[in-house]
Amino acid sequence: MAKNEPAYGWVMVAAGAVMTCIAAGAMFSLAVFLGAIAAETGWSRATISSAMTLNFLAMGVAGFGWGAASDRFGARPVVLAGAVILGAGLLLSSRATTPWQFQAAYGVLVGIATGSFFAPMIAVVSSWFETRRALAVSLVSVGVGVAPMTMSPFAAWLLTRMDWRAAEALLGLLVWLTLIPVAFLVRNAPADAPASSSAAPHAGGRGELAQALRSRAFIVLAATFFACCAAHSGPIFHTVSYAMGCGLPTLAAVTIYSMEGVGGLAGRLVFGLLGDRLGAKRALVIGLTIQAIGAGAYMFASKLPEFYTVATIFGFAYGGTMPLYAVIARDYFGQRILGAVFGAAAMVSSLGMALGPWIGGAIFDTLHSYAWLYAGSAAIGLVAVVLAMLFPRVPGEPRLQAQPA
Repeated sequence: MAKNEPAYGWVMVAAGAVMTCIAAGAMFSLAVFLGAIAAETGWSRATISSAMTLNFLAMGVAGFGWGAASDRFGARPVVLAGAVILGAGLLLSSRATTPWQFQAAYGVLVGIATGSFFAPMIAVVSSWFETRRALAVSLVSVGVGVAPMTMSPFAAWLLTRMDWRAAEALLGLLVWLTLIPVAFLVRNAPADAPASSSAAPHAGGRGELAQALRSRAFIVLAATFFACCAAHSGPIFHTVSYAMGCGLPTLAAVTIYSMEGVGGLAGRLVFGLLGDRLGAKRALVIGLTIQAIGAGAYMFASKLPEFYTVATIFGFAYGGTMPLYAVIARDYFGQRILGAVFGAAAMVSSLGMALGPWIGGAIFDTLHSYAWLYAGSAAIGLVAVVLAMLFPRVPGEPRLQAQPA
């Protein structure tokens, strides 16, 4: 641990990792339950997938509000409220008898609740660290990588023992039993923590929030975040169904999602270290390039070993790049408004996340194939690479590419 950085900061990292694991695992349980829900209700996959689209939209809009609230009131009350709402949303969705009830409970409530964890926890953890900030922030989101190896297999196992409604309700109870106690571990950094009083004087970091949101740095950040999420959301959500369509049994198909999680764990560690060593922007460009290649490679997978290989590479890339956006946001805008700024960027990115599940479902319903989903994801991923290279320089940093002064 770096000198003068409080030891409790690492407790905060662990708490954030647990929260992101449970929240992400509960949210993405829909990918595991998709086939069972369609079979039991008769709803189309596009109809069910639209709940995930609403989920991402609600998560993005709420994430901006949750982030601003955490800047003002602290992270603890925000994540505590989110834990209560998340459990309630899962329980209500398990009782839904019509599509609109399911979309309101799962799409809206679960989305609003999930948005309460990422921006507030990343912002508050960032305030505890100075020299190892990229690594610490990356480790907060490691729970997203652990979720496919824990929550998703657990959800699949539940489906072998009970119907999807009972399984979803049990996940709601699990949320309450885990996240509510963990929320009480959350603390703001003390006044003398190294990062708590520092703010980067770049791109409106000391100005009003409105000024920051109009800056070139934020526009590029939000656009890159959007394209990145649009590139990986469809493959994340639909690959389990795609693998089952290739003849793999359900439990084997879910393990592909788990391999994405394994790759994501490695990616968060590697890109966290790269972000501290090379700078978050350079690390982001590298990760986005690998992500685009991985998304396209799914088109050529049909057997389990092939899926495992692609999933590991793809998970390594998207898992490693996601935390870097928060580090970049702090580099430009400082700590004081980080929750709101990162929440706003995440709100834009949620629009990209919302595209994949809905478009992927529509493509399958129309063409009975996911090939165009993966081809489109690869193309959007390359757009994200180009956008990431447009970030303005932070004073004192080397350039991403040679440019005239």
